[in-house]
Amino acid sequence: MSGRVRLGAVGAGWWATSNHFPIFAGREDVDLVGVCGIGPELEDVRAQFGFGMATNDYDELLDQDLDAVVITTPHDLHHPQAVAAIERGLHVLVEKPVTLTAEQGWDLADRVREAGVHFLAPYGWNYKAFTIEAKRLVEAGRLGEIQHVLCHMASPTRGLFAGDTNHIRSLWDSKTSGPDPRTWQSPSRGGGYAHGQVTHSSALLFWLSELRAASVMAKVSNVGAAVDLFDAAVITFDGGALGSLSGAATLPDGNPYQVDLRIFGTEGVLLLDTERERVSLHRHDGQQWDLDIEPGAGAYECIVPPNRFIDLITGASTENNSDADVAARSVELIDAMLRSAAVGGAEVSVHGPADAGAADPHEESA
Repeated sequence: MSGRVRLGAVGAGWWATSNHFPIFAGREDVDLVGVCGIGPELEDVRAQFGFGMATNDYDELLDQDLDAVVITTPHDLHHPQAVAAIERGLHVLVEKPVTLTAEQGWDLADRVREAGVHFLAPYGWNYKAFTIEAKRLVEAGRLGEIQHVLCHMASPTRGLFAGDTNHIRSLWDSKTSGPDPRTWQSPSRGGGYAHGQVTHSSALLFWLSELRAASVMAKVSNVGAAVDLFDAAVITFDGGALGSLSGAATLPDGNPYQVDLRIFGTEGVLLLDTERERVSLHRHDGQQWDLDIEPGAGAYECIVPPNRFIDLITGASTENNSDADVAARSVELIDAMLRSAAVGGAEVSVHGPADAGAADPHEESA
């Protein structure tokens, strides 16, 4: 499309106001048409970022002349709100986890394909220069056939899931209140480490590898919290590759986030480590790639994804590193992990033979 992107936003809490809204407000090709939210701070948010209107009614927001919607509401609201926007032909940026169930995740992927709209889940690590270079090495066939993966994540998020959620505001400055514990600490609304953090590491794995989980055996530990703080899983992927996954919420404050992926193929091994900021691919034939990474580049930030969302709409870019397909693969794995944990760690299927969300599960979403 040409001209300015007319953008609406549903959700006006800590993450939207600390990350997304400043980015959109700073672009000359975006008109902030309206914002939908609840609470006494909504009018202040409207004025701070220059939205044209503010409303408590999502339908009223969608009735505006919009091109796209950014959705940063509680996790359990993402699916119905995204569906309503897609049905109107709007492009959508949906915060992760994009849904809480596999069925809903693939439903969004189907709807995006059918509507021909852009869909982006803002996974920041998927847009780092060093992860993009790692992706190119994998796409070039340097690994061969993938046989085994390790996917680990740990972060200083105990307070987010089991304490004072406001502690995380020291990392992202927001003039609104901090994260709502009714979202992050509620099992029914998608609280807990799997939905809140493993969503990042698994989405990075699925984008890099193009794998899809077939079955999983998982255990979680709450250690007195209402939601999971620790996660462990053994995964079998389509095609037979095996994997191990772990997650932990209890790094001390100030420690860098850990995302550690190791992908073992028939021809080589890829190591990607955000904490120690290293990427290497070593092959059995002696060829090696050891990437130079700028110090500090492994730290999490989410600047590129909102900008890329607008660039996809305007045609300035065609590269989507976190489309609906990647998001759905992450959702269905986490859904299956929690189902397995609920029955004592028994092996459960991640998807059925007709549960691909599309005729070809590897087909790229818009």
